[in-house]
Amino acid sequence: MILSIAAGTMLTRFTPFLLFPESKEPPKIIRYLGDVLPCSVLGLLVVYCLRNVRLFEGTHGIPELLAIAVVSGLHLWKKNVLLSIAGGTAFYMLLVQVVFA
Repeated sequence: MILSIAAGTMLTRFTPFLLFPESKEPPKIIRYLGDVLPCSVLGLLVVYCLRNVRLFEGTHGIPELLAIAVVSGLHLWKKNVLLSIAGGTAFYMLLVQVVFA
């Protein structure tokens, strides 16, 4: 079972390099998807993270909005995705477990 999982993972990782080598120009649709999918995925993640926020009960979405501000501010300041995500997550956890507990 582990070997089949490893083979499947390797197949999905190596197939793009076999189909689109560096010496060959990728098709227009692949370049288009490479341009638009990162923003689309980020939009989906934001919607997914905020889907259960209740603006008219509980904390009224204040911890979520503050965490979004921290993530945005850290990213604009340092331009480091890992720092932005880690800092925003830590700040959000502090808010919901200590400040808004």
